[in-house]
Amino acid sequence: MTDNAAIQFKNVNYSAGGTHILKDITGVFVKGKITTLVGPSGAGKTTLFKLCNGLIPPDSGEIYLHDKHIDSYDPVKLRLGVGLALQDATMIRGSVRNNLALPMELQGKQLAEEHANELMEVVDLDKQLLDQDAKEISGGQRQRLSIARTLVNNPEILLLDEITSSLDRVSKKDVENLIMKINRDYGTTIIWITHSIHQARTIGDYTWVMMDGSLMESGESGLLDNPENNAVNQFVKGEVE
Repeated sequence: MTDNAAIQFKNVNYSAGGTHILKDITGVFVKGKITTLVGPSGAGKTTLFKLCNGLIPPDSGEIYLHDKHIDSYDPVKLRLGVGLALQDATMIRGSVRNNLALPMELQGKQLAEEHANELMEVVDLDKQLLDQDAKEISGGQRQRLSIARTLVNNPEILLLDEITSSLDRVSKKDVENLIMKINRDYGTTIIWITHSIHQARTIGDYTWVMMDGSLMESGESGLLDNPENNAVNQFVKGEVE
């Protein structure tokens, strides 16, 4: 086990519906750092995320969370420690407060007012929004609320799946700055799927490039400036959709 690994994959394979989706994945997501995950559609990135928080098990290979095999974790505690924020930032009916409190309610608990205010401050949302209908806030605010909701359980690892792809330029930059702030202030390990090579290069400390279910290259994000693999080089230059 690598000492600085938040998550480590060793020869991981996964298939579904007769399709080999992940092929012999071996690599490390470094603790306390931001790793961006790029690749064409269908490369297996979202499936990889589902393996990271135990939503699905691998067909073969080993996955370690910190220094423990992922199978040794209670599934509920695993998902509390590995948060997931998605592109669509889905909201339930009701107020911003109702949405923020959802993870606690699912555990039969209540979200304290002080904790709610703290989370709103972390994601730079005005606490006066707490009693506003969640449907009335902007897309950028919804994404911030989605991230705040994920932070309710104080996860050590945060998985972000294309969370800025539907935002305008200003909102996108705001969310990027927020994620870097969370990483910097709390030491949260961030793993971020993005379709933007620029975002991957500028936000990530490290980058994984996936294509056709394989991990083609990984390392410090500077690898995107001069990939060694020809297929990766073509993808980075926009020659592969």
